[in-house]
Amino acid sequence: MFASYKSIQETCAFEKLSELAQSPYDLTQPGALQADNRLQRYQVAGQAFKLFYATEQVDDRVLAGLQAVADECQLVSQYRAMRTGAVMNKIDGFVSENRRVLHTATRDLFSGEPAEASMNSRAKRELEKLSHFLDALDAGEIVNEAGEAFTTIVQVGIGGSDLGPRAVYEALKSYTIVGRRAAFISNVDPDDVSMALADLDLGKTIFNIVSKSGSTLETVTNEAFVRRALLENGYDSARHCISITGEGSPMDDPDSYLASFYLYDCIGGRYSTTSMVGCVLLGFTLGFEQVMAFLRGAANMDNSADEVDILKNIPLLMALIGIWNRNFLDLSSLAIIPYSQALYRFPAHLQQCDMESNGKSVDRQGRAVQGKTGPIIWGETGSNSQHAFFQHIYQGTSPVPIEFIGFSESQRGKDIEVQGCTSQQKLLANLFAQMVALACGKKDQNLNKFFAGNRPSCLLFAKKLTPYVMGSLLACYEAKIVFQGFAWNINSFDQEGVQLGKELAKRFLREIGGEEEGFHGIESAFLNEVQRGV
Repeated sequence: MFASYKSIQETCAFEKLSELAQSPYDLTQPGALQADNRLQRYQVAGQAFKLFYATEQVDDRVLAGLQAVADECQLVSQYRAMRTGAVMNKIDGFVSENRRVLHTATRDLFSGEPAEASMNSRAKRELEKLSHFLDALDAGEIVNEAGEAFTTIVQVGIGGSDLGPRAVYEALKSYTIVGRRAAFISNVDPDDVSMALADLDLGKTIFNIVSKSGSTLETVTNEAFVRRALLENGYDSARHCISITGEGSPMDDPDSYLASFYLYDCIGGRYSTTSMVGCVLLGFTLGFEQVMAFLRGAANMDNSADEVDILKNIPLLMALIGIWNRNFLDLSSLAIIPYSQALYRFPAHLQQCDMESNGKSVDRQGRAVQGKTGPIIWGETGSNSQHAFFQHIYQGTSPVPIEFIGFSESQRGKDIEVQGCTSQQKLLANLFAQMVALACGKKDQNLNKFFAGNRPSCLLFAKKLTPYVMGSLLACYEAKIVFQGFAWNINSFDQEGVQLGKELAKRFLREIGGEEEGFHGIESAFLNEVQRGV
């Protein structure tokens, strides 16, 4: 199946782009950002966002080469195939998961002709279940043992069951229903669980247990921790726990859960935020109407990613500029810097979504990849990050590309004017200043005050962070990650490295528990050595 697709190294454009990378656009030259109307031309509008990329080291020749890469690699055609249900999670000729990839179907709800009908109908059915569940909560039909309303939902899950939903909830906390909140339990570290439980009114708390298989080690362990706490405090755990799981899994049990919502094999954990994994939590805290706005934003961005012209397709252009930075300029990491405190958990979500997807060294035909794949993803909010690690970005020996995210208006609308400008104006001034300073640099005879410049960056900019805009932002990055995986001809939808770690952890647990008496492998030797004298 994948033999017909090219990686970037196999395209005709690769050699030309490699030549251009020997002398990329010099952002430090006088007037470089304003030449040929660069600031006006190097921007793309799409959905709620504008992408400004004049501060990247690209020019018209590079953009033409990147368009050729997109065409030769059939990036948009592969994206369409994914959305319509082609089996994209596989490695040709080797044992693999062999699954469709349909996270986009969970929000493809707003047109009469969904890209893939069967998964779309399941998504609609789960949303209807959620709507009825939320109505019952609001009407007082679902209450605790004392007849009181639930005020807190705790998401119990790990990886994609935690990072994406947590990032979106934190981003939209300003829109929460008065009197409701969310908390999270993810790490199997008992201190994490006990601290989270200590901060809760257990009697008014619903625990949302998330595991597709119903057997995720960390989640099953933390669920048992939660149920014991409920029992010790006199509560019926079945009245306080709901599940999000695969249909027919051990967690699909009406005797043990107040309600169950379904997650399907064609939706990977890191892409599951617009499924019930995120929507149940968001529905409880924000309300169903805001959930639908969030999904609409994601759906509209999905549709806009269907455009073949890279200058009209924000996620595709971001993907290709990222490939230019990674494969041609040899920049090994990428910082995500949102100038919005509400997005403080978003870089962590993107770290998982990107690195678990594209941290691969084997292509879709089971061969070693020919070049570099996904960069290291990291980040923090601005302007805090300026006072943390921007020194390294300005003057370190390893240039770091940055994707900035910003908004012209604050979420809450409360501000103060000090020294002639508001806090939001100060925030934006800092954002814009970083982009220009990183690009242009500063010459100085004192080398300690010399800034080389040519530190590339781009900016995703919108008016205000709303549920709709958050959905659009999430889908933009999901599409960007998928496009890059297609360009590298790798499988962005499995995670064999994670699976290996899980299997070895089970072997260590058997050794610790004495289940493999007489077994003298590396597990036993490692445990004996590490625990000696502790």
